Amino acid sequence: MTPYERVAIARSKKRLKITDYIDKLFTEFVELKGDRLYREDPSILGGIAFFHGHPVTVIGHRKGRTTEENIRFNFGMTQPEGYRKAARLMRQAEKFNRPIITFVDTPGAYPGIEAESNGQSNAIAENLALMSTLKVPVITVITGEGGSGGALALAASDRVYMLENSVYSILSPEGFATILWKDGEKAHEAAKIMKMTAEELFELGLIDGVIREDKDLYRSLDVMLRKELSALSKLKPSALLSERLKKYTKAGRT
Repeated sequence: MTPYERVAIARSKKRLKITDYIDKLFTEFVELKGDRLYREDPSILGGIAFFHGHPVTVIGHRKGRTTEENIRFNFGMTQPEGYRKAARLMRQAEKFNRPIITFVDTPGAYPGIEAESNGQSNAIAENLALMSTLKVPVITVITGEGGSGGALALAASDRVYMLENSVYSILSPEGFATILWKDGEKAHEAAKIMKMTAEELFELGLIDGVIREDKDLYRSLDVMLRKELSALSKLKPSALLSERLKKYTKAGRT
């Protein structure tokens, strides 16, 4: 399978959504809305749930299954209010010592004029700064598209895993091809050199693992989350922050 074929699968409307993962992996999920500054952005779904009896905060991008739902959720392209909502829930999680689990599936942050006027770049930057200093464990699963800063705003985590048919990159292959060759039709070629598939990123040491998309997908995610939460929860906050810093300074050198 070529990298661009992986991109097509990652974008498929048939892929599982964040609500599917919440229903199968967690219990008693309670959604929390709003950024407490401006408005609610439904492209980010977040709230409190239980994972094997332990409270956690769950946050992720939301896409729809129908045209109507996609319009409502802006095709998973989040505006500043959505990232501020995510930041609010992360701070709340830290206050009550709840681990954070994020699910990433976005082509990128919304690039509209209104979003930029409302502080899109600042919202993303503030999330990155916040996640780098959180004193609770943070685990990210990239389930579909992991596009640019829109994905990073929920993925500066202690552990980052990808589903085998997900992708993670600085921008879309079409955008990359347009910038590099002035020809978006060369997206297939761009995808080959961008190193954006799960296996490629794992080989480069930029993610922590790849989850196979088979009949045991939910079980594999459950096992991974239990294992990682158990290990991370044993670390003191100072050790957690130190390990997170090492992870990303090493990734930067890579």
